[in-house]
Amino acid sequence: MPFRLCLLLGLLSAGALGAATSLENARRAQALLGPVTWSRVLRVENTAAHSLYPATVDALVFEEAGLLWFYTDTDGTQSLSQSVGRLAEEKSDLAPLLRAIDPGFTVYSLPPDPAGAAGPAAGGALLNGCFVECLAALRDRVRRGEPVERARLLACYFDTPGGRGGHTVLTYETPRGLFLLDPTRSAKPQRVPRAWTEDARALAVAALPGIDIARARWVPTAVPARDPLVAAVDFAGDRAPGATPKILR
Repeated sequence: MPFRLCLLLGLLSAGALGAATSLENARRAQALLGPVTWSRVLRVENTAAHSLYPATVDALVFEEAGLLWFYTDTDGTQSLSQSVGRLAEEKSDLAPLLRAIDPGFTVYSLPPDPAGAAGPAAGGALLNGCFVECLAALRDRVRRGEPVERARLLACYFDTPGGRGGHTVLTYETPRGLFLLDPTRSAKPQRVPRAWTEDARALAVAALPGIDIARARWVPTAVPARDPLVAAVDFAGDRAPGATPKILR
């Protein structure tokens, strides 16, 4: 069975449109992930008469946990890989993978990368970029020396009048406990009970209070390698006492 994980990520922050173009958002997503992550900004021509996507689609294809992913500011991030264990082959021929997302995706190119492309902080939150921002937050915490032992992205699905939507958050463990982080809302994580380590639904409910969660599922996630020259930092903000989770807005 083909590997497909459509995530519809970022609908909760879709109001923060800003003035950035789709190409700028794709480049900002690439900057957030950093140079260590394999990624390519693509310009895809869409020939479909009826499609969710515009006639020209600026997107980012990137690697995470041995799979390829596809980000656009139109509808967030979804899996591009069709199967597990064929990463090199898929990188060498993106055309069939793109057509699987939309049959109108028939031609693509690599747009030139101009000097002064937007950096990760430009323009505020990345439009429909919660998946990318969670990965960037994980990389940042590891880079600053936090002893992350395990990390997973969590896709939280809910029903809306316009159909099923979703949002992605980060969960991770350190010697201090289990933490939940939604970087689109706050840079500060919340401590949650360790008993929730495998309880995707409990974590989703804590992440999105007041929203009726239809489904929650884990997303393949790799913990970045630590820089041995970076000393562990005292993350005092992660030490809030008590087991009752509080949502930081």
